[in-house]
Amino acid sequence: MTPFIKKNEIKNNWLLINAENVVVGRLAAYISKALRGKNKSQYTPHMDNGDFVVVTNIEKIKFTGKKFTNKKYYRHSGHPGGLKTTTPLILMKKKPEEILKLAVRRMLPSGPLAKKQLTKLKIYKGASHPHESQNPKIIDFAKINSKNCISIN
Repeated sequence: MTPFIKKNEIKNNWLLINAENVVVGRLAAYISKALRGKNKSQYTPHMDNGDFVVVTNIEKIKFTGKKFTNKKYYRHSGHPGGLKTTTPLILMKKKPEEILKLAVRRMLPSGPLAKKQLTKLKIYKGASHPHESQNPKIIDFAKINSKNCISIN
């Protein structure tokens, strides 16, 4: 029998990631694993065992290739002819947090548990955040893999 984690055994950590010059998809994949708790040895699919993730400097996030101008995000109003499209370029000006949130949400499974796990993602413009008292562990995302960051030459 597989030993599942109990509710009183769950320990949520806090992670802090600086998103400056980081590739969106790679960051979203890392965050989705941390939110689900797949980076822990006691991963349990039906429990919210994931970590809290704080992302700063979201306005400096990068896309590879021509995705920044050519990628399209679709949403529908529910009415005939109600398809709305937007690009990361437009979304960056209005709500830069939404770019990463959409990417992470699509990497999580659908359902009530994923909605609860997505609330553990905190995204902020600039370097400051109100979660200093939780002592988040700083993750240097650029050091994990050289492809995680786009260097400006």
